[in-house]
Amino acid sequence: MPNPDSTTPVLDLKDGSLVAARGNWQVHALTQPGVIWELQAKLRKLGGKNDALRWDLSGIGTLDHIGAQFLWNAWGKTRPRQLTLAPQHRDFFQRLASAGTLALPPKPPRRRLLNVIYDIGAEMLEHVSGFITLLGQLVLDFLRMVRAPQRAPWKEISANVYHVGYQALGITALVGFLIGVVLSFLSAQQLHTFGGDIYLVNILGMSIIRELGPLLAAILVAGRSGSAITAQLGVMRVTEELDAMLVMGLPHGFRLILPRVLALLVAMPLLVIWTDAIALLGGMVAAQLQLGLSPTYFLQQLPNAVPLPNYLIGLGKGAVFGGLIAMVACYFGLRIEPNTESLGHGTTTSVVTAITIVIVADAVFAIIFSGVGF
Repeated sequence: MPNPDSTTPVLDLKDGSLVAARGNWQVHALTQPGVIWELQAKLRKLGGKNDALRWDLSGIGTLDHIGAQFLWNAWGKTRPRQLTLAPQHRDFFQRLASAGTLALPPKPPRRRLLNVIYDIGAEMLEHVSGFITLLGQLVLDFLRMVRAPQRAPWKEISANVYHVGYQALGITALVGFLIGVVLSFLSAQQLHTFGGDIYLVNILGMSIIRELGPLLAAILVAGRSGSAITAQLGVMRVTEELDAMLVMGLPHGFRLILPRVLALLVAMPLLVIWTDAIALLGGMVAAQLQLGLSPTYFLQQLPNAVPLPNYLIGLGKGAVFGGLIAMVACYFGLRIEPNTESLGHGTTTSVVTAITIVIVADAVFAIIFSGVGF
């Protein structure tokens, strides 16, 4: 226990009914080792005798809000009937008395399952309605561009093709090559067990050209270009550029959404061709190393193993996936509120939604064209 001095807060009980306080009742003095515990022990001994006690705080040298709150809590948050204060300390306790009892906010009612289902359904219906509205506006903007092609945003379309197409060649090539190597390596092991080495070309060709190529390219573009589109539109919302465009009479759909959708419609089939070629190249390399199949044999068998309709289905998937990714990214970009938290949340939601819609669309393609190309 520290030795009491003129700055240590002290409580003295005199004549059985007078409690005198002296010392420095500020936070740095109250937090000295052992001080707070000694004061609390003395206050517990007083018990509920506040009405019969006389409190003399005139001996306190300095007092702050922490010291006043400590005494106020000891009094049961009510002012004692007999209290002597120094004039400079009266404001502390007057503010505490006027503040009253702080009440916590009521606990929110527990939501029922039906309410949760209703809220989720209403939110989904709102998104579907907004997406259909965006699609309708996109069709009107496209018809406007067809009627007056000289006023079309060709520069914006060209710039977006460069950003979402050309700049994505590196990452799609890398992932496509590795997927081709892995798929070829695993398939070759199983086929070699059953003596079906020559069917490796069929497996690689069908899986890459019809399914994996378009799907891989779409997922990479959704994560790379889709998030960039949403972030661009979100930053324009935060910096009030979208509002400025409306003031100047520049529609968002014709200048912002249409160029990005058309750019992805053009760039995605080209990226699918590129991804297919690099993935097949990786599979060809792995097939030669694993099974000894020559590149010449691989290229000769590929046209017979993969009929032309499968190639066209893959290109059609690329165009549809590109349009869906662009529309989802623009939709969530325009819904972002002018704050940084909404920007991050909107970008994340855009990427997740775009990838989910791409996978659902791929399943729809698989069902519709189940009997085509075999």
